[in-house]
Amino acid sequence: MDLKNKTVIITGASSGIGKACALEFAKRGANVVLGARQFVTLCELAQQIEKEYGVRAVAVQCDVSKEEDCEHLVKQAQLTFNRIDVLINNAGISMRALFKDLDLVVIKNLMDINFWGTVYCTKFALPELLKNQGSVVGVSSIAGYRGLPGRTGYSASKFAMNGFLEALRVENLKTGLHVMVAAPGFTASNIRNTALAKDGRSQGESSMDEGKMMSSEEVARIIVDGVVQRKRTLIMTSQGKLAVLMNKLLPAWVDKKVYQLFTKEKDPLIR
Repeated sequence: MDLKNKTVIITGASSGIGKACALEFAKRGANVVLGARQFVTLCELAQQIEKEYGVRAVAVQCDVSKEEDCEHLVKQAQLTFNRIDVLINNAGISMRALFKDLDLVVIKNLMDINFWGTVYCTKFALPELLKNQGSVVGVSSIAGYRGLPGRTGYSASKFAMNGFLEALRVENLKTGLHVMVAAPGFTASNIRNTALAKDGRSQGESSMDEGKMMSSEEVARIIVDGVVQRKRTLIMTSQGKLAVLMNKLLPAWVDKKVYQLFTKEKDPLIR
């Protein structure tokens, strides 16, 4: 896909991977529609993009857990550009708590944003994407292939996203729609700082060493390359590829390795 003059919708575009994707798509000539709850931040990003890259950028306040907000986001893209070529379902929230201690509203919130946000945006954008043989992308996680301790709700939401997109891909094998699941490794972004604790409040400080993680910009480049090349799945780290492979071959062994890994967090939930 040549991205010049294409229209790309990005959810969760105000920070992290979403913001980096917006800049990377714009750099390659695409017009971008930016969706997130932080409207002022979005407007500033849209101005930056138009000034630096000479493309058009539109900011739309959007809470993807609300069906009507997702419909509005897609309508604004259609009204402004009269086409939609790529949808990046990036908006997401994480969590950190053992299930036994967890308020169930945390899992509900994660499903509403991570899973239902993807479903809503994809549903409303699909007619245009089918018309243009465009791309639907879900920014998932290794947690969508392998359940992680202390992240029951996050893993559940990403497994659900992966299953939804896989089914959508098979339904559209003959239509020309491109469906891609992107699974970064641990990424240095604010998703862990805004992760929900057991009572639903933001945890604040990350429990992991950010210096050893992928950057949002690196993830964005891989995602945009994947869209251009119409890749099926992007598992972005060797550790992630090994985890997915070994989880199929030796799942009980992986259970032990994952347990050991998460005992090394700062202030570990399991010991």
